[in-house]
Amino acid sequence: MKPATHQYVARRSGEVRTEGLTADRLVNFLYNEIRENVPAVFKALTGSRASGVLGYLNFDSFLGARFRSPESLRRAWGVDERECLDPPETLDTPDKLFRRKIKYWDCRPMSADERVVTAPADSRMLIGSFRESSLLHIKDKFFDFAELLGPEKTGWLKEFTGGDFAVFRLTPDKYHYNHTPVAGRVIDFYEIDGEYHACNPGAVISLVTPFSKNRRVVTIFDTDRPGGTGVGLTAMVEVVALMVGDIENCYSREAYDNPLPVKPGMFLKKGRPKSLFRPGSSTVVLLFQAGRMEFDEDLLKNQRSSGVSSRYSKNFGMPLVETEVEVRSGIGRALGPPERRLGND
Repeated sequence: MKPATHQYVARRSGEVRTEGLTADRLVNFLYNEIRENVPAVFKALTGSRASGVLGYLNFDSFLGARFRSPESLRRAWGVDERECLDPPETLDTPDKLFRRKIKYWDCRPMSADERVVTAPADSRMLIGSFRESSLLHIKDKFFDFAELLGPEKTGWLKEFTGGDFAVFRLTPDKYHYNHTPVAGRVIDFYEIDGEYHACNPGAVISLVTPFSKNRRVVTIFDTDRPGGTGVGLTAMVEVVALMVGDIENCYSREAYDNPLPVKPGMFLKKGRPKSLFRPGSSTVVLLFQAGRMEFDEDLLKNQRSSGVSSRYSKNFGMPLVETEVEVRSGIGRALGPPERRLGND
């Protein structure tokens, strides 16, 4: 059976676009036929070893050479060569192109308003809420809340209960550095082991809550600090996916210079490179405390669009249309005065 069409809204132009999902038929076959009929094989294929092999074959080995030239590879991925920090001719393999750096300070401008929260990646995003009374209530569809942060993290689960969240889906062709969405002090940083499920919409709607089953890295920011965004506690959850071999932890205060591993106690500036997914597609989830974040109206309007063929809308029984956003672009702002402070830097 041919998979359903998946469309999204391009924020800059307002156009409705149809996504050419990478390996769509293969992913749908894996998450339907194999998962249902040969569960042992499915489990093996979504494990770390198989995911690493698939990533190598697709991005580093002979399968990655399916394009006739580096120029056609860049053209197929829609890379704007003017954005690239390195000479385009040096991006001559899929892996190099995947790890490309851009002049984000020029081509991804950021609001000077300190209270604006920004997109962590070039991605397609959805907004949700943990409040059952909210029109954005899509709990337990993309992830299980307690499982996402870790059931033993009772303190953080309490802090984000009743709050809001945003899901950012990166596709393989995207610029794959994640940037800090807020400014604040890191008060926790930890990894959670897990599987390597695909982020393709077909896999998400088949498996349900895959993002809390995958391996992930969690960073908790306290933004109620001098120089912070003032949006309260913010959790940034970076989720690996099928063919993603690693999350490279590499925060830079300026450009991509002198990258540092993120650790508790560090104060991170907003909009700076924080990590790199390599390779494949992947997801970032942001969590906000209740009453501290107000999302931009155009994002809310796009998500409720009718006449757009979103697989999420068809399978979750509500309008759920993604908006394509650029890293460092504003997605909302801090709402109301800080409720509490955890000390001074």
